[in-house]
Amino acid sequence: MRKPRATAATSGPDGLASAGDVAAIVAGTHGDPFAVLGVQDAGKGLVARCFVPHAEFVTAYTLTGKKAGELSRRDDGGFFEGKLSIKKRQPLRYHARNATGDWWLTDPYSFGPVLGPMDDYYIAEGSHLRLFDKLGAHVIEHEGASGVHFAVWAPNARRVSVVGDFNDWDGRRHSMRDRRDTGIWEVFIPDIGAGRPYKYEIIGPDGVRLPLKADPFAFKSELRPATASVVAVPPAHPWGDDAHRNFWRNADPRREAISIYEVHAGSWQLRDDGTFLSWDELADRLIPYVVETGFTHIEFMPISEHPYDPSWGYQTTGLYAPSARFGDPDGFARFVDGAHRAGVGVILDWVPAHFPVDEHGLAHFDGTALYEHADPRKGFHPDWNTAIYNFGRREVVSFLVNNALFWAEKYHVDGLRVDAVASMLYLDYSRKAGEWIPNEKGGRENLEAVSFLQKMNKEVYGHHPGVMTIAEESTSWPKVSAPVHEGGLGFGFKWNMGFMHDTLEYFSKEPIFRKHHHNDLTFGLVYAFSENFVLPLSHDEVVHGKGTLLSKMAGDDWQKFATLRAYYGFMWGYPGKKLLFMGQEFAQRREWSEARALDWDLLDFRPHRGVRQVVRDLNYLYRSRPALHARDCEPEGFSWLIVDDSANSVFAWLRSAPGGNPVAVISNFTPVPREDYRVPLPRAGKWREIINTDASEYGGSGKGNGGVVEARAEGGGTSATMLLPPLSTIMLEFVPE
Repeated sequence: MRKPRATAATSGPDGLASAGDVAAIVAGTHGDPFAVLGVQDAGKGLVARCFVPHAEFVTAYTLTGKKAGELSRRDDGGFFEGKLSIKKRQPLRYHARNATGDWWLTDPYSFGPVLGPMDDYYIAEGSHLRLFDKLGAHVIEHEGASGVHFAVWAPNARRVSVVGDFNDWDGRRHSMRDRRDTGIWEVFIPDIGAGRPYKYEIIGPDGVRLPLKADPFAFKSELRPATASVVAVPPAHPWGDDAHRNFWRNADPRREAISIYEVHAGSWQLRDDGTFLSWDELADRLIPYVVETGFTHIEFMPISEHPYDPSWGYQTTGLYAPSARFGDPDGFARFVDGAHRAGVGVILDWVPAHFPVDEHGLAHFDGTALYEHADPRKGFHPDWNTAIYNFGRREVVSFLVNNALFWAEKYHVDGLRVDAVASMLYLDYSRKAGEWIPNEKGGRENLEAVSFLQKMNKEVYGHHPGVMTIAEESTSWPKVSAPVHEGGLGFGFKWNMGFMHDTLEYFSKEPIFRKHHHNDLTFGLVYAFSENFVLPLSHDEVVHGKGTLLSKMAGDDWQKFATLRAYYGFMWGYPGKKLLFMGQEFAQRREWSEARALDWDLLDFRPHRGVRQVVRDLNYLYRSRPALHARDCEPEGFSWLIVDDSANSVFAWLRSAPGGNPVAVISNFTPVPREDYRVPLPRAGKWREIINTDASEYGGSGKGNGGVVEARAEGGGTSATMLLPPLSTIMLEFVPE
């Protein structure tokens, strides 16, 4: 419920403001300063009123420099008022003086509003899809002056002011205009431009001044530990990525090779002095590395502004601002463009699942539960001690949907990977009985979150074809990656958490025991095509005492390396898109920490170089062979060749797709070479070995089949007899005559 505010008293017969208005302006408690300050009617003429602390004399001028009147000081706090010689309302400049000097300022209260009735209509309806062009801080020309327009949603506030170094952080100086129908507050502040730090000073409905708030729509922020927003112009980068974007606009990503390199921008590499690389330095190093290693996409853990490094960006306070850790926002635009020109896509981790309760952030933004639920059973996240967005509020949904559109439009990102979707979908997520509120039907599903995710996906895919969304969803919620019109959530892809869990569990077992866990690797094919899956070996598997992928493999050091190479071969041959966290492509030994760079010196050692070479070669094969990617999401592209040889821990299957030769994938997950092993194959003739993870160049034993096997038709079937190297995956491609 909106609180009543003080309004301007009627001016006296002499045109002077009432004593109550003057006192309220000086105290910063007036509910409608635009009704008092600026140019106001007074009988048949006009008066000007201004609040200029420290001034002793003020003279009014038009923007063209014509003198318009002398103003008298009504209050020693800095309230001035006087009749004007001009005949029509127009913006004014003031020449202020005191005993120590003089200065000029342009009166923000002499300007009309920037937002219009159509903005009010669409904002109130929750259907405005360009909020980022209206809210936040925008450098504009307005009524003959240049300056910055500020706008922020705070419907329950008594007063909202912009504060910064341009007004000595004094909330009385630039109180904003309340657009009461929408709860949006706005003010145009002339004579300032980009680069100025600012925050909002908000008086809550109870009259209490809140801690200064950063702008929810800030496009740039100060470097932590400072938390102010910074006025920024939109990225002015001259994009040169039309070829990349046109390709993906016209592609079906389910049928394209997608191999994702997951990166934490703050710890992939560091400068020699331990500081972060800038976006330009990352572009010079990371993009060529990704191209050379064969990945198709870089996925960044959240790069939007966040105060706390160990949150890895997942507790973001500035959804619209690339973090100042890596330089200015234009630097990120240059990075994305550089990646696109090199043929590499950029995916961002996006976090609508929760937000931190830092006092400068969104929590209790206007003194009420505005972005979050008031009831902690819906508005507080027990796992992360964070707030939860109120997905039932149209303004909150609009804020988040606009943010997804913002990254796609302004920074040309290729996709959004949505974090912790399961925590959004279930009202009882991480909650005990009595700690959650059922939905209107009595169930545990968060129907408001479902509606939000569907709307976000519809708008992203509708406005930005070629951009994909990926859900990190860890349950069996149906149709995560099905279209909304078919009852799905509308994501393009879903992380296959079952694949990650089952395979890591299997490879942690000593080889002698793997025969008892054969089903861990075969079960996944029961549901492999129920969604459009990404196979994720992400940062979550190499932190918090979990070790690294290399350390998870059973056996001695040689066996660990051999098993990891074989595991990657198995994964790249398995249906689904691929994702690998940085450092795992060269078998990082130390668990990942955001506080240090990866151990790049490991590449001086042959086993680590061998793992990286395997990943590079697998990426090349995956991208160059339609059989390995073009039916990743369709059962027609997969068939078992050997599914039940648990005694030998051998698995074999066939990948196929129109326009490509079939590829057989065969894994032996024991350290015992299997000689004269018979593998059924669909066609007689030569099958060329296109990769063998046991090859000596990778650090393996070098056992193999001389590069080719011959399949023969015998006894009603076709098969080839071959050597299966120890702890290996081999791929055989049919060679037509």
